[in-house]
Amino acid sequence: MGLEIYITTGVGEGSTPLAAFDRALFEAGIGNYNLILLSSVVPIGAKILRKQWYAEDEEWGHRLYLVLAEQRADVPGEEAWAGLGWVQNEEDGRGLFVEHHGAKRQQVENDIEASLAAMCAYRTAPLGPPQAAVVGASCTGLPVCAVAAAVYESRDWSSSGQ
Repeated sequence: MGLEIYITTGVGEGSTPLAAFDRALFEAGIGNYNLILLSSVVPIGAKILRKQWYAEDEEWGHRLYLVLAEQRADVPGEEAWAGLGWVQNEEDGRGLFVEHHGAKRQQVENDIEASLAAMCAYRTAPLGPPQAAVVGASCTGLPVCAVAAAVYESRDWSSSGQ
């Protein structure tokens, strides 16, 4: 079986923007990891699942390889939106992710669509129809954060990471 990539999202509120970010990561199931950010290429053989990542207790502090979009807002009335978009070849699984964030949902959705169209325009492999996962929160007092992540895998620190 090939790599399974999980699309997970979360929103959080906290006493500071960083605390809100941590809460959003926790709600997405990825709060107890050291995050290793990846560029946006989906390997051949991968399967993308819209399914929350589930953290095992023994994975506390592991490295987590992911593509991440995040947006914070700390002024009442402001919004925080984060989204991932992707395209994937239905036959071999290769594909692309894009990550966008902003203060308005429509802006994030438009940016995802425009980026995917541009990135597919000069590639020869057919990459299928665009898909997206977008999440947001509105600041009503305490800071908020929205995150969208494509989680590739977790590794402990004793492994080489290769």
